[in-house]
Formats: sequence, structure tokens, C-alpha cells
Amino acid sequence: MVAVVQRVNRKSERTAKFTIVLVMVAVVILLVFIVGIRIFLKRRRQCCGQKDDIVGVDSTESCLEFSFTAIRAATDDFSESNKLGQGGFGVVYKGRLSNGQLVAVKRLTRATAHGNAEFKNEVQLVARLHHKNLVRLIGFCLGAKERILIYELALNGSLDHILFDPNRREDLTWKIRYNIIEGITHGLIYLHEESQLRIIHRDLKASNVLLDESMNPKISDFGTAGLFVEDQESASRIVGTYGYMPPEYAKFGKISTKIDVFSFGVLLLEIISGRKNASYGNPKRIEHLLSKVWKCWALGQLGDVIDPILIRESGQAEDIKRCIHIGLLCVQETAACRPTMTEVVLRLEGCSQILSSPSKPAYFMGISSDEQSVSTKEKILVSRINDSDTDYPTYGQTSLSSAGASSVNEVSFTHTYPTAR
Repeated sequence: MVAVVQRVNRKSERTAKFTIVLVMVAVVILLVFIVGIRIFLKRRRQCCGQKDDIVGVDSTESCLEFSFTAIRAATDDFSESNKLGQGGFGVVYKGRLSNGQLVAVKRLTRATAHGNAEFKNEVQLVARLHHKNLVRLIGFCLGAKERILIYELALNGSLDHILFDPNRREDLTWKIRYNIIEGITHGLIYLHEESQLRIIHRDLKASNVLLDESMNPKISDFGTAGLFVEDQESASRIVGTYGYMPPEYAKFGKISTKIDVFSFGVLLLEIISGRKNASYGNPKRIEHLLSKVWKCWALGQLGDVIDPILIRESGQAEDIKRCIHIGLLCVQETAACRPTMTEVVLRLEGCSQILSSPSKPAYFMGISSDEQSVSTKEKILVSRINDSDTDYPTYGQTSLSSAGASSVNEVSFTHTYPTAR
């Protein structure tokens, strides 16, 4: 009996020890788990804090972030076959996300000025902008060595690849070009007046206008864009592209929405002429596009600066003429003389029947000695511009006026009047 009791006691002791060991193990595992969770959460907060510091995203924007693995898979490991273009900022690839959506992946070059500041700026701004004429940011990827932006894919690429290609430009009818012009104006109005952020793009040009499958324009590349503060008089640094910058900004850093108005004017004249800014002239003398358009405007020879593809179309003369007039108003040297983008839209749509006479554009280049005979005539015609209060000065009637009238280069135009669209 005593032996039985001793065996029971020993068994109870073993059970108790085993239970104690199990409890201790469970406690240790629980403590390790809790500590692990706390370390994980702490590191995650630190990681997010670093990303917030670099990218400026909050919890509502964290869904925009993609892993580098996902981007590599979407672009087939950044294959050459998916390469859409390359510039100073980096390389753009075509990609397809796991959900099947086609995207444009901009992989920024680490060694360029388009670094952390521009990356942060673009994510912060574009993530909060929503307009049909602005490119939509799908997401971003941020790693120790990677800065990647993911956009909706514009199937027709950038405007410059079509506009300045002699073969592809054939597809740019006046209807398409006018739609592009109009879309850009509405995108800029949104940035300047309708968005709560009040943004100045500061680098509007043909390469920064993307075209979707229906040839609708979408303004892109907001790395150099800046928030507009009412009492802000100058920029901390000059960013943008020379040839599209107004003089008050390029020389003195003076900042206003008229920076974008000037750039729009240059782009508008490029769209109508089908030529790059400063592309006129010969190897001995390169002439700025603005100077060329101004001289042809003054001499009534607008047919010399209009894309021949448009000249072949009939019934568009007055619309084209009005657009050239508006373009010259936008590139005037004095910022106060330039219209706002809202005024540009009203004038494009014919709501403002009377257009003021443009003054000489910024960066105007004079006439060489072998053009003195033209110079005298130009001075007379320019004086008519300054004295005229009519919708279109009479000097222009030699090239673009009534039905059957022909330009200096014998191209005929049919008279139409712009209607609201």
C-alpha cells in the first residue's frame, strides 16, 4: 500500500513538473512573440517614417506603393522591348500590372537632378490631382537605390514624337490639333484655378504632353511643378526648359501662372507650324520660332508658318489664324500683357470676339542686313498692329481672309468663323 502511494506521489510530481515546464515554455514563446511583434511594428513605423520623409505620403496614399519585385515582373525585368523612351530623368518602360492594367513605368536615374526632391514633389502633387487632361499617377516604388513612378499608359506616346515626325504628323489634322490645344488649356486652368493646390507646372512642352488612344492630351512630368503662393514673388531655383521659359522667370526667377501661359504660347505655335522652337533658318542663321511667326504675322504671310498639312485642309483658316493670334498674345515679353488661361479658352472658343493686338514677343531676333527691304515694310505693318482695334488687323487679309483669297505662297483658304465648341 505504501509503495502504491509512493508511486502515485512520484507520478503527481512528474506531472506537476511537466506542467510547470509547459507553462514556462508557453510564457517564453508568448514573450518572444510579443517582443517580435513590437520590434516588427517599430521597424515598420521607422520605415514608413523614412518614406514619409522622402515621399511625403500619408496613410491614405500608402496604397500607391508597389514593390520592386512587382515592377520588375510588370516590365519583364525592364527589358529593351518594353522601353518607350529615355531622357535626362531616366528611362520609361511599358508595363502590365498583375491585374492586367497597362502602365508607363518611369525609372529615374539616380545621378540626375531629378532626385529625391523631384520624386517627392511629383508623388505629392500628382496623387492629389484629378483631371482628364492630367496624367494619372498609379503608384510609385521606393527602395534604397530605386526611384520609380508608375503612370497610366498613354498609348500614343508624347506629342513631340508625332508633331515633329514628318511622317506621323500627317495624322494630325486640324480637328485633332485643336482638340489637343483645347485639352491643354483646360488642364492648365485646373492647375492654376480649380485645384486646391494652385500649381504652376513650369516645364510645359510637347514632350510633356501625352496622348491617349483617342488623341486626348494629358499633361505630365510634375517633378518641377511648384505650389503657387499668392504673395510669392520669386522661385528658389530656376527649373524648366530654355526656349519655353518667359524672360522674367529665366532671368530673375519671378514666378506666376504667366510662366505656363508663355510656355503654352510657344507650344501652341509649335502645334500650328509643326516645327520645334528655334528650328527655322539655315546653318548660317538660326531663327527663333517666335521671331519667325511675328514677322510673318506683321507681313501678312501666315501661310509661311502654318504646317502645310493644315493648309491642305479647307474651312479652317480663321480658326488657325485666331490660334496664331492667341499664341502671340501668350508669348509677349511683358507678363502682365499675357492673358490668363481662362481668357485663352474664351478666346479659343470665340466668346471674346475682339482680340487685342499682340506686342513683339520675347526673345525677338532682329533682321539681318540682307533683309532691310523687308524691314521697312515690317515697320509699317507693325505700326498698323499697334494702332488697330479690330478683331483681325487689315494687314492680315492678304493671306487669311475671305473665300478664295490666297496667301503669298499661293495657298488658298476658305473663310470660316470660329464657333464655340
